[in-house]
Amino acid sequence: MKLEGRTALITGAGSGIGRAIAVLFAKEGARVIVNDVNREGAEATLNEMGPARERGSVIQADVSDSAAVRAMFDEVGKRSGVLDILVNNAGIGETGNRRNELNEKGEGQVREMMGGGPIQSHWDITMSLSDEEWQQTIGVHLSGTFFCTREALKLMSAKNSGSIINMSSVAGLAGIPFASHYGAAKGGILGLTRSVAGEVASRKIRVNAICPGWIETPMTESFTPLLKMALMARVPMMRWGVPEEIAKTALYLASDDSSYVTGQWISPNGGMFIG
Repeated sequence: MKLEGRTALITGAGSGIGRAIAVLFAKEGARVIVNDVNREGAEATLNEMGPARERGSVIQADVSDSAAVRAMFDEVGKRSGVLDILVNNAGIGETGNRRNELNEKGEGQVREMMGGGPIQSHWDITMSLSDEEWQQTIGVHLSGTFFCTREALKLMSAKNSGSIINMSSVAGLAGIPFASHYGAAKGGILGLTRSVAGEVASRKIRVNAICPGWIETPMTESFTPLLKMALMARVPMMRWGVPEEIAKTALYLASDDSSYVTGQWISPNGGMFIG
């Protein structure tokens, strides 16, 4: 029960990694507030907590909307009075209905490489990104992390303690060739993590980031088998990660086990990025 008596807010917890974190934190004794833009998904996560759901609650909000975030944290303050843990997990993977385009270009590159080249299936994503796609991705990932962090610090500063965990990605460490907007957002989260960690360390508030590699979530389930195989060729452990493995990393950063850790990133990626 590493989180017994603590209150945790997890954004984007209606599925995937966020759901796994919420369920594990509840199992470890936390009062979990489940946030998602999709209330049905958030309610399903709450139900997966079993008996611990009685300590939990749901707040529906879009983290890219600063007014909605402010209202969410006002509600947290009214319900709990405190906030011990924030996990900035909310994110999106696809913009502009590019799923088929990515699969086709990815498979094309794999086949051309296997055939000895030349490569004629170019990604060419950045030159076709719309303003809306860019703003949506930055808005949910980077701005959403900032909006939630800003409000969480107001609650955590009242008692000078807390842990904030930001979900970045290997895309923030090494880039991602078919989603420059996603890589930019995740890289920005790392810069925000380091800066805020230094700012609030005197208040005994810790801020860290997780940089997952390829994880089996709804965000990645649309990849074709051939594209998945090509991606796994770059992972020394030769398998995809599962959300529960990321949740255990988040538990470490949320608990007293990491009491001397701040401003850092941890990357569960199967050896895909070693830095």
